[in-house]
Amino acid sequence: MELRQLRYFVKVAETLNFSEASRILFITQSTLSQQIKQLEQELGVKLFMRDSHNVGLTEAGEELLPYARKTILDSQLCFQRMTDLKDLVAGTLNIGVTYSFSPILTETLLDFMKLYPGVKLNIFYKPMSELMEMLKQRSIDFVLAFKPQPCPDYVESHSIFQNYIAAIVNSNHPLAVKSKINLDELRHCDLALPSKGLQARNYFDSICESSGLVLKPKIELNEVNILLKLIDCSDIVTVLAEATIHNVSGVKALWIDIPNNEMNGCVHTLRDGYHKRSMREFVRMLSESAAVRERVNAWL
Repeated sequence: MELRQLRYFVKVAETLNFSEASRILFITQSTLSQQIKQLEQELGVKLFMRDSHNVGLTEAGEELLPYARKTILDSQLCFQRMTDLKDLVAGTLNIGVTYSFSPILTETLLDFMKLYPGVKLNIFYKPMSELMEMLKQRSIDFVLAFKPQPCPDYVESHSIFQNYIAAIVNSNHPLAVKSKINLDELRHCDLALPSKGLQARNYFDSICESSGLVLKPKIELNEVNILLKLIDCSDIVTVLAEATIHNVSGVKALWIDIPNNEMNGCVHTLRDGYHKRSMREFVRMLSESAAVRERVNAWL
């Protein structure tokens, strides 16, 4: 039994289509069929039920599938561990980042690329729910985001700084002379909020719900950069994590005066998952970056 044959088997089992599986695997359909036949002969069982129109797994195929997937995953982990021994001269690091967390990332990205030019970085900016699913499927190595409530049980969250939810206003806004604002004052503002599902919005909605406050924003956006541009050129107010405006000029963050106004900036990984050396180095550099130190010092 070859690892290659198991990969072929899993792909056919996932697509239930030999033609589609061969296209994804970049091999001919005849080669794929031959390899599956050899695997069936070696195991002494039929893995697929086939006719001119349909493909399905046999009982033996259903039984083999989870073991095949685990074997492939174990081989990938083995390869990753061996690659890590090469002093980060090669490899790929897949990072999931929420929109609110992204501004503090720039410094570390630039420094990491200078130190380790051979490591390819793939950055995925998505809502928290999508990133957690990608982490579960091992499509990304870790997630940088504020800690969700509740946090999935398959995730380990390691806090690197504390932050707070804030009202963001134009530097020339009448409210900009203040350092904090309460919910009643927000009620009278023209609001442009991040879309439902984004972390800051989820947190703010939970605050409003517990306070019995009903707000009707004039605008909802799932693009934080555009949202901040609107704030910069108008008297509209938004609500975001304070870290979102790191290195953003023309705007100011006002502490929202509510109990337990705290958001934990975290590194989220799979519980008991393998941590690439490149991931550990990236997280170390991020934890020591000026952006994170600024947040830590501000909280002390």
